Order: sequence, then C-alpha cells, then structure tokens
Amino acid sequence: MKIGVVGLPNVGKSSLFNAITEAGAESANYPFCTIEPNVGIVDVPDERLNVLGKMYNTQKITPASIEFVDIAGLVAGASHGEGLGNKFLSHIREVDAIVHVVRCFENEKIIHVSGSIDPKRDIEVIEMELALADLEQVTKFLDKNEKIARQSKDKALLTSVEMMQRIKDALEQGKQARMLSFNEEEKKLLKNFALLTAKPVIYVANIAENEITAPDTNFVKTVKEIAAAENAKVVVLCAKIEEEIAMLEKEERAMFKEELGIKESGLEKLVVASYDLLGLQSYLTAGEKEVRAWTITKGTKAPQAAGKIHTDFEKGFIKAEIVSYADLVEAGNFLKAKEKGKVRMEGKDYVVQDGDVILFKFNT
Repeated sequence: MKIGVVGLPNVGKSSLFNAITEAGAESANYPFCTIEPNVGIVDVPDERLNVLGKMYNTQKITPASIEFVDIAGLVAGASHGEGLGNKFLSHIREVDAIVHVVRCFENEKIIHVSGSIDPKRDIEVIEMELALADLEQVTKFLDKNEKIARQSKDKALLTSVEMMQRIKDALEQGKQARMLSFNEEEKKLLKNFALLTAKPVIYVANIAENEITAPDTNFVKTVKEIAAAENAKVVVLCAKIEEEIAMLEKEERAMFKEELGIKESGLEKLVVASYDLLGLQSYLTAGEKEVRAWTITKGTKAPQAAGKIHTDFEKGFIKAEIVSYADLVEAGNFLKAKEKGKVRMEGKDYVVQDGDVILFKFNT
C-alpha cells in the first residue's frame, strides 16, 4: 500500500511524515522545503504478531508494511506549474490513497501561504488543483478517443469514454471523481487513468499542542463536516507532538503518551483509517521460522489470499487449514485448538477473514 501525504506548504506534512516514519525528513518554516518526495516504508503495528511469535518461539516476525510518500506542498496554480506543481502532481498519481494534512492551529511564527488559517479554503485549493489536473487529462482522452470509440464500437473503449464524460461533467461542477459511483467494470478501467480526484482521501486535522486534550475545535469541526460530505476519513492529531514522540526511545514513548493522554500514535490512527478506507485486512501465517501478516482486500477468497505468498500457492491450491487468531490464543497453541475443533479445512470458495491464521495446502 502506497500513501501520498499532501497539503499546502507549512501545514505540518513533513513533521507528520517524520513522526510516522522516523525518517528525519527536513522540516522548515518556508514554502517548498520538500522538493523531491521523501519516501518511508513503515511497519503496520499489529500486536497479534508478537503474541504468535512467543507462542511459536519464532525466529522472525514480519509485519505488513505501508509506503508513505511526503509530496511537496501544493499551491494555487499547481496544475499549471506554479511552485513546481506539475512535477508534484505526478508523484500523487502513483499512490493508492491520499493523506491530506490540513492546518488547524494558529501560530504567528509559522507562515501560512495565504496569510490566515482557514481549513475550508485550504482544502478547496488542493482539491481545485487536483480537479484541474484531472480535467486536462480527461479532456485530452475524450478529444482523442470519442470519435474512435463510436466508429470502432469497441466495448471497453466505449465504456471508458462514457465514464470519462461523466467524470468530466462532475469535475466541471466542482465535484471530485471519488464522489461518483462506478460499477465493477468501470472500477477496473478507472485504475488505468490514475486520476488524482478518484483516489480515496484521509484528512489529517493538524492541531496545536495545547489542544490535544480538547481537539474538537471549530477548525477541526470544519474538516469533519467536509469529510462527512465526501465520505472521507478524518484523523485528528498534533504533528509536532507526534514528531517529538518519535524521537524518544521506544520504552519512553508509552510513558510520554500516557502523560499527554494520547492512546494511539498518529501512525496507528492512520493505519486503521487507511485499512478501513481501502477495504483491507490482514491474515496471518505462523511457524518456528516466521510469523507474518499478509494484507489482502476484504472479500478475498482463499486461493487468491494464498497467491499473496506465491503465485504457485494460488495455482496449485488444494485447501486451507484455518483457525481464528482469537480461538488460537484461547486454546494456547495450534494442537490444542485442533483438539477443541477450532481448526477448519476450507476450500476454494472460503472468504478469508481478518485475523485468520492459515496453513495452505497446495500442489506444485
């Protein structure tokens, strides 16, 4: 999973990126501090792996991972090249989802490119630039293919043209492509275009340090209202404090979080929101050599889940030996879970559930 972190300059993007990746990206008080995107691959926090690691006395624990890309601050006119905008926008096309950091705090010492704090205006600036970039791409596609589709009567091309016309109409009305409904065929075709406004969004409301115990400010409420209208997710955090926590030794972090009244880290909040937004879940494999989490889309059947490990597992799939994580932990080990009848044999039509611990049987 690849997540792009976007927003206006000086909204706290790089501070958040530092916090969730501990990558030490430069964070400074001037526009376009980030020019080339910083990339960090982050382990997905999952306590289940540690529990299974102890149970199996495993040699290796491998969590799922997310790639975060810190993309330079966009400004009004980015779609026409302002602030190196075209270059920045191209980086966003490559991600699965967008984390849009919105400044929700006042601080005279930190410059805002527009001179004041207004989350609604800031969100609209970014969305307008993404929409304008998509509109240019969609218009070019229609100009080139509309006539060809009618003449050739190619089904896929006709569907693409009809879909892109619908998207163009929406963009011209100020709507993002993700707010439209698409059937399964259209969803597959849509992936080929990598439209910026079609990508799911998580808004991060970046609040002040003194607001973490009472985070529901008017600025935050504005972000939540916008997200609700778009069916988007919202994560509220203080990027500066998250960055400070990330700089501590691991044993000190829990203590500092407890003092501040922070239950979940920014990374944990983003992971939960990202998985929920993209309809993802994890199944687990466990043994003496390795305990590992595998990320799949909800609704994935057993053979396709096996294919995540190796394509041969999917091709030669016979059956899957499955026990839920909760049943395995309650039993104490795999053998006891089997004795209690908690281990099941499932075939090709089984839909894998989050937390399933699976041993695949297959022919090579």
